Amino acid sequence: MSERRDGMTGRQAVGGIGALWSRPYLLLTMTALFWAGNSIVGRAARDLVPPVALAFWRWAIALALLLPLAWPHLRRDWRVLRSHWPILLLLGALGIGAFGTMLYTGLTTTTALNSMLLQSAQPALILMIGALMMKDRTGLRQIVGVVISLAGVLTVVSRGDPGVLLGLELNRGDAVIAAAVLLWAFYSVLLRRRPAVHSLSFLAVSIVAGLAVVAPVYAVELARGRHIAMANESLLAIAYVAIFPSFIAYLFFNRGVELIGSAATGQYMNVMPLMGAGLAMLFLGEKLYRFHVVGLALVVAGIVIAGRSVQAPVTGAPAVVPRER
Repeated sequence: MSERRDGMTGRQAVGGIGALWSRPYLLLTMTALFWAGNSIVGRAARDLVPPVALAFWRWAIALALLLPLAWPHLRRDWRVLRSHWPILLLLGALGIGAFGTMLYTGLTTTTALNSMLLQSAQPALILMIGALMMKDRTGLRQIVGVVISLAGVLTVVSRGDPGVLLGLELNRGDAVIAAAVLLWAFYSVLLRRRPAVHSLSFLAVSIVAGLAVVAPVYAVELARGRHIAMANESLLAIAYVAIFPSFIAYLFFNRGVELIGSAATGQYMNVMPLMGAGLAMLFLGEKLYRFHVVGLALVVAGIVIAGRSVQAPVTGAPAVVPRER
């Protein structure tokens, strides 16, 4: 009887996983939650784990988890990857190395709420950079949408006070995160030049390239005496950012794309900043001010006016929408 119950429990567990794997909106809700949690944990752990250390160990552990899945594809794609190493190095440096390091650095001096609202402007920034770099066709509607979204970003950065902008008295953390978001937009546009390889191969190589960029900066951080505080909270923070937003969320996101397509997935993931704002208030006790509401309203209005013609890869994880193979 016990063996029978154990067998039924095992089949029920497998069935539960299978049911989850076939529900795209549940998978994407969890993905958005995990990615929103990245900024929450980065802010919460600011006094325990230095920012570069958090970025380095996040991706080092994620790479170790990813390699068993990616290895067969890496072997098959190696020749193509090797012939495209310059663009792969650039993408890894921007999307893995620079963005994560700058995000965690910014979170040492600004709120997670500000971070999430700044990241919400990604679609508008990608549209703007695509027009400038790739000569994408844009109409008046898209231009107006970008301008309104950028006004929302400036509202958050200035905390609703135009004098802050005029006097260039920006919060350092806000400025660093705004720069990181801009770099992510460049990364997202440059993804068009990625080689036609399996998404797991691309992610693994991007992580290696990103770690190559972060490692020297991490060495400097260590040389300056900034070490991880040996506490359970430190280990939990590193484990969270390595496992959930960097590994599990990526798999869930890709599965969502497979089930409902990249366009619907990209639009659905716009809920991430709202989730992040809620988490920041719930777990960090951060307050929602009028300038937050106005800034978010402007960003969302700009995206709607622009017609959401750009599908922004979600910040906090590599933008790797798998190609149909």
